[in-house]
Amino acid sequence: MGFGQFLSSPEVKLRIVTYRDAFQDAAKVESLFGEEYERLSATILLDAKDITKLSIKENDTLILKNKSGSIVVKAVESGYEQPHPGTAYMVNSPWSNVLVPEEAGGTGVPAFKDFEVVASNSKGAKVTGIKDIV
Repeated sequence: MGFGQFLSSPEVKLRIVTYRDAFQDAAKVESLFGEEYERLSATILLDAKDITKLSIKENDTLILKNKSGSIVVKAVESGYEQPHPGTAYMVNSPWSNVLVPEEAGGTGVPAFKDFEVVASNSKGAKVTGIKDIV
């Protein structure tokens, strides 16, 4: 038993922006339950500052949660030239859809493209599997 097990993981509030990806779409056509589709879908692209705030390394897993749900995904540095702390990117997929707020703000259309989550280190938990989502 180490002292570190009693310390809570840092939490960071993130705005998630979803996008489409041709490679992920091709992997979905090949197999919705395939490893390639999961690898390309269950990932969050983060700014380097957010990775530091979360005390994680690239390819560690994160828990993302909000009122709509909770999932574990792999964290990857975005590599974008422009800094974007507080804003993260996820491909449109069953993993991002778990977190889409149910409220539609009177429009009848949920906010698939832009919503908030709280992210924290999953401490080595496995990525949420597609069979746990669908």
